[in-house]
Amino acid sequence: MTADRPPRDHSSPERERSPRAPRRALIVGTGRDRGALAAVRSLGRAGWTVGVGTPDGPGMLGATRAAAVRHEVPRPRGDGAAFIDGVRRAVTEKSYDVVFGAGDDWMAAVSAYRRHIPAAVAHPGPEVVAAALDKIGLADRAVRAGLAAPRTLAATDEALAAWDGPVVVKCRAHWAPGQTRPHRIEAKLFPDARAAAGQVRRILGAGAEPVLQAPVRGTLGALIGVYHDGRLRGRVQQSTSRLWPTPNGVSARAQTVPVDEALADRAEALLRELGWWGLVELQFLTGDDGVPQLIDLNGRFFGSMALAEAARPGLADAWGRLVLGGPVPRLPDARPGVRYAWLAGDMRRAAVERRGGLAADVVDTLRWGRGAQHSVWDLRDLGPTWHLATWRVRNGAESR
Repeated sequence: MTADRPPRDHSSPERERSPRAPRRALIVGTGRDRGALAAVRSLGRAGWTVGVGTPDGPGMLGATRAAAVRHEVPRPRGDGAAFIDGVRRAVTEKSYDVVFGAGDDWMAAVSAYRRHIPAAVAHPGPEVVAAALDKIGLADRAVRAGLAAPRTLAATDEALAAWDGPVVVKCRAHWAPGQTRPHRIEAKLFPDARAAAGQVRRILGAGAEPVLQAPVRGTLGALIGVYHDGRLRGRVQQSTSRLWPTPNGVSARAQTVPVDEALADRAEALLRELGWWGLVELQFLTGDDGVPQLIDLNGRFFGSMALAEAARPGLADAWGRLVLGGPVPRLPDARPGVRYAWLAGDMRRAAVERRGGLAADVVDTLRWGRGAQHSVWDLRDLGPTWHLATWRVRNGAESR
């Protein structure tokens, strides 16, 4: 795989559009996707008309004032017919120029069913996307590119019997055509292979392929940018100081740091060999030895997208322009020192970890949140925050 630019999509009809007409984007995903929310807001600020397609009502994503239109788009499950029909109807109704998938399964489905979608698709071809989502293949490619990656094996009976020590059990990929399970199965850490056997059986029973991965204890970090013509542009590097769920979750707090040039060079080699193009977030865990180990590749909007757009505005806009074949604006590196907070996740973490005591941890969480870029909260756009607050109240009342 060598092509690292979006190919011209001949399945999508050309549209007559005035040079001054706004670009139109459809983002499909779940109604609670925080990364997609940041992207909708960012594209709206850049002058795009943005529609959102969700399966169970508009949710938090549809509550943002930056979303001009809300559509119903079923999850990409089974034969994909309902998903394809939902995307086609939305595109036909509002003449969207480009379609983005907001989660791994949505991204993979948009890519896989691209010939049925009458608009440009914001993701590489299905072979490239499948390779990027394959945990075993990605680890092998990373090592060939000069990056470190944790040992990752198919969870066969032989591998389980030979495994020594703690192990992380994951799905090899989170989506494949024909998938029927409703939700993704998250990675879990176990003290040994015997304790992990039940999770392996659960994943097999769901019709997915389990893998075993050596755990890496260290600091979560990420390298982000828009990959085009062999270079990662608009680079953002971040380091995470708090996670939720703890200790193996996503960023509840993060901060941008200067770009590690050696790491970026090796990341570009990986993306070049993979045949990637467009937005990418490469996640690393760095242990006491100081060596970043690649654990994931996200080729879609990600949880801390709001931080990337605050520190290096215009990533989503540049990605959309790239897909449509237009000029991509110059994208310098992000500013170091920009802070990020997923306040709801950080408060839940404080209730569990209680660093220095519960009160001290809560105060520290609130202090960090002051002046930070938030994943949902925005004083100029209170709809998503209001939706989440009322949703939790409703759920609490129903559970009682």
